[in-house]
Amino acid sequence: MKLSKNIIGTILLIFAVYFAVGFLIKGEIINPFQQVNLFLMGINIIMAVSLNLIVGFTGQLALGHAGFMAIGAYVSAIFTVKLGLGFGLGVIAGALAAAISGVIIGLPTLRLRGDYLAIATLGFAEIIRVVFVNTEYVGGAAGMIGIPQLTNWTWLYFLTVATIILIKNFINSTHGRACISVRENEIAAETMGINTTKYKTLAFSMGAFFAGVAGALYAHYFFLIQPITFSFLKSFDALVMVVLGGLGSITGSIIAALLVTGLSAALQDLAGLRMVIYAAVLIVVMVYRPQGLMGSREFSLSMLKKERGEADDGSTKAKSVN
Repeated sequence: MKLSKNIIGTILLIFAVYFAVGFLIKGEIINPFQQVNLFLMGINIIMAVSLNLIVGFTGQLALGHAGFMAIGAYVSAIFTVKLGLGFGLGVIAGALAAAISGVIIGLPTLRLRGDYLAIATLGFAEIIRVVFVNTEYVGGAAGMIGIPQLTNWTWLYFLTVATIILIKNFINSTHGRACISVRENEIAAETMGINTTKYKTLAFSMGAFFAGVAGALYAHYFFLIQPITFSFLKSFDALVMVVLGGLGSITGSIIAALLVTGLSAALQDLAGLRMVIYAAVLIVVMVYRPQGLMGSREFSLSMLKKERGEADDGSTKAKSVN
């Protein structure tokens, strides 16, 4: 089997970025504050891309993504701290626990639509948070402390890349197309024989799985996890990234996650005005670009060539007219 030039180029680019950033971290060229934000960018990319699968590609307004992240964080921490098992096993267990929760909550609630579904998923996230607050085994409201810092650049980078590749391939598969048809017109999709409940639950549980991965990475980078960390605001942040990047655009979610995390870091010194500026920037973007930065398009080199070609064609026509 021959690999195309695009695939080879993508693989080379992935490893080039990995080694380049790894060199900067190892050489301490990137300071600790920048490293924290770099790791937050990776975690936020996983959160935004996985939520876009539910909201952008399947059309289900979910506001409980932080609940799945909390499950992944706590389950993985229990595996490494309480049970003394490996980090890889903890990540898998956290992600699977979140995915199973996604199926359990998805089957009854995904029959709802629009605002009703949003309220139901928001209620689920709050239930998860309150359960952890009242569970002494995981530290209660004070949270779990002393979690080993096992999330390094290798784990973060390749799990982020894996999330993007797996969700992109799913979207381009037959099952992904079925999810998009549900988004476009659920009644028409049912008429064509698509099991809408099955595909909505599948997308919901997949999104929950990767949110669990993000939670496991978060728990093992910041030493401490508390139930308040996974409040409604965490779900809101992920939703902002999805809407800002563009519903139905994976690259849009990635760009928005980088921008929002970078903006939040840049405003650290303006604690009093931080949220005001943050909200103002979002309002400006939504006024002048309501479909999001990328709309439903994906960034690619061919897109740049096409736009450049159109620009050249336009200038050629202008010259011929003159």
